[in-house]
Amino acid sequence: MNDPGTSEPHDPAPEDLLDLLDLLDLERVEQDIFRGASRQAVIPRVFGGQVAAQALVAACRTVPEGRLPHSLHAYFLRPGDPGAPIVYTVDRIRDGRSFTTRRVVAVQHGQPIFHLSASCQAHEDGLEHQARMPGTPDPDTLPRAEEMMPRYAHLFSDPRVPQKLLKARAAVDLRYVEAPPFARAGEPREPRSQVWFRTNGKLDGLLDDPTLHICLATYVSDMTLLDSVLLAHGRGGWAVGDVVGASLDHAMWFHRPFRADEWLLYDQESPTAQGGRGLAAGRIFTRDGRLAVSVIQEGVVRVPR
Repeated sequence: MNDPGTSEPHDPAPEDLLDLLDLLDLERVEQDIFRGASRQAVIPRVFGGQVAAQALVAACRTVPEGRLPHSLHAYFLRPGDPGAPIVYTVDRIRDGRSFTTRRVVAVQHGQPIFHLSASCQAHEDGLEHQARMPGTPDPDTLPRAEEMMPRYAHLFSDPRVPQKLLKARAAVDLRYVEAPPFARAGEPREPRSQVWFRTNGKLDGLLDDPTLHICLATYVSDMTLLDSVLLAHGRGGWAVGDVVGASLDHAMWFHRPFRADEWLLYDQESPTAQGGRGLAAGRIFTRDGRLAVSVIQEGVVRVPR
């Protein structure tokens, strides 16, 4: 793997990160069938990043060694039940000389809740260029979520939400560059949001697997992507009760090696919203400026009546 960039040292994986790693460590039921646990969520459905990351784990466990995901395309079909396990069935669509394609269906209670197609590739050299990383404050100068969240507790429709959010995101060190949507509801802003993130602990030794880092970034990618849609309209989101939302589809392209336990900048913007849906696009950069991942998601964004 290429040099992932620099960052100040932080502690080995703590309990919350180990819990997340355990969540991504699927049980193999049959050759191409896997079962994943669920966890209680802030809202009464499975977190979309969880099911996307678990589905990608399932796909990668059937891929020849040395081939890493370069893209995924997914649809959220039904809300997942956080109180029940999820079964992932993998179809081996194609194994070519350079590319491997897999399709994964996630099932709960006998019904598909999620569908993912993923493509993996053996490493090869080729033409290369990239967009420039935008300017942003250094992550070490920004407050951690657990430091920031108590300031806005009075804004939430349910006073228990801030603590639930912190618990749900405890495995991730997430730092907003500017105030999040729920902090400035009623103030329309440029539809752009930036966060720095990394796992809340180091991943070394047996956990130093590039596929795992890709799956962890997939997990985080669904946390804040639709924020930019809310910002354009001065909406605070579901947590303050002025929007009903859910992910519809999700696509990611993995361009360059990165580590999920080193700082990554998630630069997000929304080009449009219409018809009860909002579109958001994100780019994930390493701290030293390499474009690692591109993300696009459309989600339901409805104003309650």
